[in-house]
Amino acid sequence: MKNIDEIGVKDVMRSNVAMVDGTISVMQALRIMKEVGGTSLIVKKRFPHDEYGMVLFSDIAKQVIATNRAPERVNAYEIMAKPVISVRPDMNIRYCARLFERFGISHAPVIENDQVIGIVSYYLLVLGIIDLG
Repeated sequence: MKNIDEIGVKDVMRSNVAMVDGTISVMQALRIMKEVGGTSLIVKKRFPHDEYGMVLFSDIAKQVIATNRAPERVNAYEIMAKPVISVRPDMNIRYCARLFERFGISHAPVIENDQVIGIVSYYLLVLGIIDLG
């Protein structure tokens, strides 16, 4: 049985991450989210020194649904967060949770060698400690 101090982000992250172009519509983004069973998407870099972006269900609710915008007419880049705070796969989940709290975020891409290898959220951090009990 693992101790919480031995659990890294890599142990709890979701590695099935959808990466999309920022020009897709929010409706297309929702279809992709449904297909992969996720509540977030990573928006690809446009060029090598660019940064990753992220679209969450909450972004769609706040910036599209609540403002009465048509999801077919809004592009992902219009509502995405960019740049996003990322974490390393070997970061302890306790520190990841503290980072989330400190910066008011709930999801972060997991990046290794400048490539997204997963995504982590509060939900996944909490589920990661279930086996400890």
